[in-house]
Amino acid sequence: MGESMHTVSRAQAEEAVRTLLRYAGDDPAREGLLDTPRRVVEAYGDWFSGYALDPEEYLKRTFEEVAGYDEMIVLRDIEYESHCEHHMAPIIGKAHIGYIPDGAVVGISKLARVVEAYARRFQVQEKMTAQIARCIQDVLKPRGVGVVVVGAHECMTTRGIHKRGVSMVTSKMLGSFRRDARTRAEFLNFIDMGPGR
Repeated sequence: MGESMHTVSRAQAEEAVRTLLRYAGDDPAREGLLDTPRRVVEAYGDWFSGYALDPEEYLKRTFEEVAGYDEMIVLRDIEYESHCEHHMAPIIGKAHIGYIPDGAVVGISKLARVVEAYARRFQVQEKMTAQIARCIQDVLKPRGVGVVVVGAHECMTTRGIHKRGVSMVTSKMLGSFRRDARTRAEFLNFIDMGPGR
């Protein structure tokens, strides 16, 4: 987990879970909850593994022998799981990425790994969308990049307003995706989010 997390021991993290269980009104010493602190800490290691990852590293190995291919590349429906930084509640959704290469392309699994690295942190969807786009732009230096993220926020469905079936859509367009309406429209059409969809 992130550097700041290393200042907290596993025992301290498990005790924090026990405190929250007591705060919720239950007894962390009852049989059904005895292993809960251990399980929660292990889950945190998985849910927030993105802090230990460098998304830029995934994009550094590129392929340049692509026979002059210079059209849009789109990877859509990249499933992700994240947690909102405001309520620590899950955000579950899909990300769509498109870019127009300028001489180099990257393996498609690497784009999915970039999404995963940013998603497995406490997040705000708008920030995550911009982080993914900026990372791809900065490392691959394509002619343009577009990122659309769709997320269902459990902080809205399980508390507060309790509205189910609502999803939030955010986008970040850079380079030719921002400048050229036709490029942007082509990308949105590829991911089935264009006009009339």
